[in-house]
Amino acid sequence: YGFASIPERPDAVLFRNATVWTCGPQGRLQQASVLVRDGKIAGVGDLAAPEGVTVIDATGKHITPGIIDCHSHIATDGGINESGQTITAEVRIGDFVDPDDMAIYRQLAGGTTAANILHGSANTIGGQSQVIRHRWGSGPEDVKFKTAPPGIKFALGENVKQSNWGDDHTTRYPQTRMGVEQIVRDAFEAALDYRDAWDEWNRTGEGLPPRRDLELDALVEVLSGDRWIHCHSYRQDEILALMRTCEDYDVQIGTFQHILEGYKVADAMADHGVGASAFSDWWAYKIEVYDAIPYNGTLMHNAGVLVSFNSDNSELGTRLNLEAAKAVKYGGVPDVEALKFVTINPAIQLGIDDRVGSIEVGKDADLAIWSHSPLSTFTKCEQTWVEGRQYFSREKDAELRQRDDQMRAALIQKILDRGGSSKKGQREGSKWPRHDEFCDHIDHTDDEEVER
Repeated sequence: YGFASIPERPDAVLFRNATVWTCGPQGRLQQASVLVRDGKIAGVGDLAAPEGVTVIDATGKHITPGIIDCHSHIATDGGINESGQTITAEVRIGDFVDPDDMAIYRQLAGGTTAANILHGSANTIGGQSQVIRHRWGSGPEDVKFKTAPPGIKFALGENVKQSNWGDDHTTRYPQTRMGVEQIVRDAFEAALDYRDAWDEWNRTGEGLPPRRDLELDALVEVLSGDRWIHCHSYRQDEILALMRTCEDYDVQIGTFQHILEGYKVADAMADHGVGASAFSDWWAYKIEVYDAIPYNGTLMHNAGVLVSFNSDNSELGTRLNLEAAKAVKYGGVPDVEALKFVTINPAIQLGIDDRVGSIEVGKDADLAIWSHSPLSTFTKCEQTWVEGRQYFSREKDAELRQRDDQMRAALIQKILDRGGSSKKGQREGSKWPRHDEFCDHIDHTDDEEVER
C-alpha cells in the first residue's frame, strides 16, 4: 500500500450534501457542504459549487474532522523506553520516527490523521514526544507536525518504581511513590540552578559558560512553560501529588494520560487546568487499575475537565470513533460532544487546535468521510484527507490490493520460472510445479478447493 509520492492536492474540492459534524461553533449541520481550497477549509454550510471546483457527492454520508490520537507509539521502531535511568529527558522520539510504519496507513483507513507519539512509561521523567500527521508516503521529517508545542513524557506508579518488573529490578532509585515525587522536585531544582547559571553567565560573560546539559535544557523548557508535560498516571494520590508539586514551581501540566482514577479528583484537575487523555473502558489489567470505571470520562467531562479518549495501541488507533461512542453509552454524553473526545479536545491538549480538530473556515482540511454516523458500529471510513490531499479511500484501497496481488503473482511466477527446463517446467529436483500448471489442476467449480 505504499505511495510512490504523496497524493496530488486539487486546487478546490466541494463535498456536497452531507451531515457535517464540525466539532466547532456550528455544531452538526444537515445537508451541508464543505469547500476546500489549497488545502484549507474555505466554507461550511449551504454552498453552491464554484466554477472549476471538483465536486464530491456526499449525499447520505457524514463528514467529521480527522481523528486525533493524544497517546500513541506508532511510527517508531518499537523501542520507546530508555530505562537505564529514571530521568531521560534528553531522549527524543523525533530522532527515530518511521514514516513507513504500516500503522499510519491503517489508521488513515479509520479516519485518524494525527497522533502524539510518546516515550514509554519506564521513567519518572522520560523522553521528548513528537506529534505527527499521517502523511503516508512522506519522509521522516515531513510527517512531523512542526507547529505543535514540544512535549515530554512523565510517569507515575508501578512502572516507574519497578514494582512490576520482577525481582531483578529492585535497585534503581526511586522504588517508592514518595521517591517518585521527590525526584521530580530534585529535577526541577537542578533545572532552576542550571537556568540561573546560564542567566548569570549570559549577563556577565565572566569565566567559562556552564556545561551544556541536554537533559536539563528540556527541564528548563518545562519550567518556563515551553514544553508540555504528558503524564502517565492512574491513582488519585499520585495525581494530586504531581499537581501540587508542579504548582509549587508554577508549572501547569498539559495532560494526565490513562488517568483512570481521574473521576475521584476531577474537581482538583479542573482547578489546575490539566487535560485528561483517558482510556475509555480499560481496567483490572494491574493492581493500580482496579478502581477504573467506564464512567470516568463522562464524570471528568461533567466536572469541567477537557477529556479525550486515546489509543495507546496501534490497532485501537484505527477505530477511535467507536471509543468516542462509549462516552454516549457510559454516562449519556451528547453525541456531538462525544465526538469531540477524539477531535477538537485532543487538538487543544496538543496545542494544534488552531490548525486541526474542527471543521472551521481557515483550518487545515483534515477530514474523514463516513458511510453512517461516525459513532455507529456499522459505519465505515470511506475517505480520509490531510491538508486537502486524499490519503485514503476505500475505492483506491481496492485498486492497491488488486495491484499488489498481481505483483505478488508475477513475482512468484518469476521465481518458479527460474527453475530450469525440466519436462513439466519444474525446478530440477523440485517437487513444486509451475504456477500455471498448478492452476490447471484446480477444479474451479469447487470453491473450497480454490480457497485451499
